[in-house]
Formats: sequence, structure tokens, C-alpha cells
Amino acid sequence: MKAEFESFVRDFVNHLRDNNVAIFAGAGLSKAAGYVNWKELLEEIAEDVGLKIELEDDLISLAQYHVNQNNRHKINQKILDEFVEGSNPTENHVILSRLPIATYWTTNYDKLLEDSLAKNHKRYDVKIRETDFHHSIHRRDAVIYKMHGDVSNPSEAVITKEDYERYYLYHNSFLTALNGDLTTKTFLFLGFSFTDPNITYIISRLNNVIDKKSSRQHYLFLKRPIIGDSNITNEAELDYAKTKQRLLIDDLKIRYNIKALLIDEFSEITDVLKEIERRYKKQTIFISGSSCGEYGRFGEKRATDFIHNLTKQIIQKSYTIVNGFGVGVGSAVINGALDAIDSEPQKFSDSQLVMKPFPQFVPEGKNIQELWEAYRKRIIPIAGIAIFVFGNKKDTTGNVVLADGVKKEFNIAIENGVIPIPIAATGYMSKEIFDIISEDSSKYLAPYNWLWKELCQMDSDVISEDEIIDKVINIILKLNK
Repeated sequence: MKAEFESFVRDFVNHLRDNNVAIFAGAGLSKAAGYVNWKELLEEIAEDVGLKIELEDDLISLAQYHVNQNNRHKINQKILDEFVEGSNPTENHVILSRLPIATYWTTNYDKLLEDSLAKNHKRYDVKIRETDFHHSIHRRDAVIYKMHGDVSNPSEAVITKEDYERYYLYHNSFLTALNGDLTTKTFLFLGFSFTDPNITYIISRLNNVIDKKSSRQHYLFLKRPIIGDSNITNEAELDYAKTKQRLLIDDLKIRYNIKALLIDEFSEITDVLKEIERRYKKQTIFISGSSCGEYGRFGEKRATDFIHNLTKQIIQKSYTIVNGFGVGVGSAVINGALDAIDSEPQKFSDSQLVMKPFPQFVPEGKNIQELWEAYRKRIIPIAGIAIFVFGNKKDTTGNVVLADGVKKEFNIAIENGVIPIPIAATGYMSKEIFDIISEDSSKYLAPYNWLWKELCQMDSDVISEDEIIDKVINIILKLNK
């Protein structure tokens, strides 16, 4: 990732934690899924009125000319033909849907945002028409404002010059909601080019709602122009495009407090989004472990106090804990987290403790092991760090054995890039996981190879609980620098 993106990523992750981020998605975000951009959508429309699409930048007027000479039917049909067929969400859609982003704005007609949120088990509310603002989906995870309409009703899609000019008459609820979000949230604009007609009209609306002196910082990814882009065939045209883009960037910054993030390749956006997700996830810690009542040298009282105090200090450092309520461990995790939260309710929040207890009853026709495996695969990727403690159970004969479920959680963590912290001193499966890592530490810990030395120091029969807690907290802090 380029150095110039560092401050953006850091600030954006902080805003994510505060739940005040919004995404504004343009046509470019859906392009990688196989959908057309503006020029491709209107190419045949341009031919119908005797124009060449490659020479046109004012595409909104172009659509209006076609309606003036004909009617709206063909444009409506083009929207249906191009967007009604489903397509798989892009990697960028998937990353965004995994993040705790509750607000999406888009000028796109497709359903990729909805599909990606659904695949990540998110409950979403969609606003397409004014009447949609009269009701809301309860317990929603996200709301999608499709301010220019949806493929399901192409006759109401905003696409012509008249549609844009009369927008405020028929879509006032969208403008009011946008006003509020621009004031309270940090926007990231994705999928817009500096020749995109939508960006001009959206920015013009911002002019009426943004207080230039105190408005929030917003961000927009823009690709640097190169020879081969539309209307850029030589160095002179490239220089002209660069000058035009520079002027736009200055205008966005000075008048609207929108900072342009320049990229050379669209893949850089994916890299930045991955880094945002990686950093955000590291602030959430999954605690894996179980015990049938056996705690080795610790004994039950010391072991539960240790888990309690470890969890409490993690919460006090403003991190979030995810736990599956493992037998003999889960109660201590809950008590430690609640101890921290209840002691300073103005500083810490119940949202820092995410409990995901495993299903205990098997629906007819279901296999409990398959159900648990699917459940693990849903909850573990929420975190960026996984701590492993103890890890034993009794088999059918009553003998104490290693908990294979804890090992499964380790494997899922590794598959999803979750950083493992096995506390070998607690023994059982946690010790075995440490031994597995010892066979090839770089395989499991890279790029945090320094972590191996820290883990080795917790593979001790004499290390105290307080020393373990201090070491784990320091590891978490270092991973989050």
C-alpha cells in the first residue's frame, strides 16, 4: 500500500469504530462485475440521435436528446437489458459488506450491494422511492439509498437532464437524508471517474448542504489519466487531462472538503480496502477455549480468575471480544468483560462483548457437527486476533482429552488471516497449537514474525498469570500500531 494512503486508512478505521462511515458507490464499483458504465449504456442511444459516444461527455444531455426525439421506452429497456441479469458481487463489494458500514448511497441501478450484504448475513433496508421513507426495516444492519432508482422500475430511473433538474421536486427525502449523513458521517466515494456525470450533479448538491468551515473530511478515489483512456491518444491530450483532473481535485478540496486519493490501477482500491479490513479486525479478539473442569497447574479458581482478568483488561484497552461461550471458559470471559464495562459505563460499551453461543439443539435432518462448523466459519472471521486458552473435554468414557473443536477454530482462524495467540502455559489444545506453529512459525505468523519470540515466552511452567496477561496485552497493542 502506498504511503500516501496511510493517514486515510488510519482515520477511516477510527471512523469505522465510531460507526460514522458511509459509502457512496458509482458505476465504476460495479464495472468489474461485468456491468456497463455510462458510455456503454448510452452507446446505442447516441447512435440513434446521430452522435458518437466517444466524443460525448455530457451524457445526461445525450439521454435527454434521445427522449426529446423519441420517448423513454428504449432507455428503460436498455436499463433492464443491462442490469436485470444478476452478477456476482466484486471483491470490493464483499469486503465492504464484511465491514460494519451501516450507510450506503449509490447512483447504480444494479443489486450488487444488496446481494453482497445478504451473503454476509446482513439485514438491509433499501430506499428507492419517496414512499420508502415512510417505513423502515427493524434491526437492520445497513440502509441502501438508491437515489437514482433501481433496475426493478426503470421508468423512474434518474438518467436524463430533466430527471436531474427536477430531482429536488420528487426526491426531497433523499436530499434531506443525504444532508444529514454528510454532516455526521465520513463518506468514501468509490467508482467515480472525473468525467462521470453523476459526480458533477452530486457535488453540486453538496454545495447547498456543506458548511465549508466545519464540514467533515470526505474521500474520493480517482485514477490518474493515461494514454489509452477515453479521448486520450497522445501526450498533449494526456497533459490536458492531467490539468483538468488537478483542477477538479483542487475544487473538491477547497469547496467541498473532499480529498482525492489518486491511484494508478483500480486494484489499488482493493488493496486499500483489504488493509482497512485487516486493521479494523485486529481491534476485535476472538477467545477460543474450553475445559471440562481440568485446568492443569492453574486449578479452577486461578484459571477462571486469569481468564476474567485477561478479558477485563482487553476491554479496558477499548478492544472488542468475540466468544462462543466455550464450556469452562465462556462464563469467565463474560464476567471479565462485564466487570470492565459496568465499572465505567461511560467509557466502555456492551457492544465490546459479542457473545455467539453455539447451537445446542439439532434441527431435524441436521448434523450437529456440521452446524457447529458452519457457525465457527461465520463468527471467527469477525476477529483479527484469536487467543487460545486451555482446550480440553471428556470423551465418551470420561477421560480428559484435547478439545478438537478448539483446533478446528485454530484452522478456521488461519484460513481467514486471523492472528493466533496460543497461550501454551495453559496446556491442552492451546499447547498443541503452539507446537504446530513451532514447526513453521513464519507460515502461521507472517508478517508478524516477531510474535514467535513472544509466544515462546508463554510456553513456561513458571510464568505467572499476571505475566501472561501483561504479555498478551502488549502483543495486542503492538499488533494494532
